[in-house]
Amino acid sequence: MAKAKAGKLSPKDLLGKINKIAGRDVAHSLEGTNPTDVTDWIPTGATWLDAIICKGKWAGIPVGKITEIAGLEATGKSFLAAQVCANAQKKDILPIYFDSESAIDSDFLVKAGVDISPEKFIYVQAHSVEFVLEVMEQLMSEYDDRLLFVWDSLAFTPAVSDVEGDFNPQSSMAMKARILSKAVSKLAIPIADKKATWLVLNQLKANITRSPAEAMTTPYITPGGKAMSYAYSLRIWLTGRKAKASYVQADNGYRIGSEVKAKIEKSRFGTQGRLCNFKILWGTDPVGVQDEESWFEALSKTPVFSGGGGGWYNFEIDGYTKRFRSSEWVNLLKEDDEFRTNILKAMEQEVIEKFSNQ
Repeated sequence: MAKAKAGKLSPKDLLGKINKIAGRDVAHSLEGTNPTDVTDWIPTGATWLDAIICKGKWAGIPVGKITEIAGLEATGKSFLAAQVCANAQKKDILPIYFDSESAIDSDFLVKAGVDISPEKFIYVQAHSVEFVLEVMEQLMSEYDDRLLFVWDSLAFTPAVSDVEGDFNPQSSMAMKARILSKAVSKLAIPIADKKATWLVLNQLKANITRSPAEAMTTPYITPGGKAMSYAYSLRIWLTGRKAKASYVQADNGYRIGSEVKAKIEKSRFGTQGRLCNFKILWGTDPVGVQDEESWFEALSKTPVFSGGGGGWYNFEIDGYTKRFRSSEWVNLLKEDDEFRTNILKAMEQEVIEKFSNQ
């Protein structure tokens, strides 16, 4: 660090001066502990998704930041959020779940692995946007431990003027966007300082525009205004194929799950545009992301796999080899610890490390 000349402040003195002016710590050395760096992540429950969120590392939902999971209907937004809550609890992070639709089911949460006891999980009916934001602000000022705020969903939560007004949409036009524009600028720094996590669930809507070219390049938009888009450090968009194959069906023809395509729509971690696929079962027992099944697709086109004729594959990495049928994949991962360890090593090398060098 440069030394101060006689009668002048050193850079270290300047840092202290800025904090004195602010009345709190706002100036930091980025070489040490600071609120800007993400040092912890909450797994989503989908390993392939965790592997593509941050360049060069296993990740998940970033602690201390604002994240959006937006999707079409029945693409697993609420289920992924429930799994994030369950994984947050394992890190001693308390989930506060704001439900504007009064639709969350306690059995659904338990099946997703959530401990719904009041000491571990707090459920809140979100009757207005202002209420959600005010509760978040007050809890962060009064609660010292880490919190996970899940908002399900931004699109469905009304502003107070919507609740108290008439049914004419023009009487409170853009009110929610204006509130959120003020809120995110007010809450972003406290969220970082308190190492809180704000997970916003949102809906993807068709981009109805006068510009056909724009509609082709950006087929979807999300409610909430531009400010939220700027504030998100991570945006995950969930869609599915427009076909029968986008649903998982039981032998009797009933739908028991969905095949989901996840896209990193925005990332401040160097991975914008990356994609992955996985299935979510919601109509059977057990429910959840078919996590291990998705690893096969993640690795099937990489150099560690060869073959495929007759359903037989060869897996090779760092001297370890294994020949197997694709139909044996999930059982092998559950029963053969060495195979599972090497598959996860391959995920790290082929999905994370190779991309980090590009």
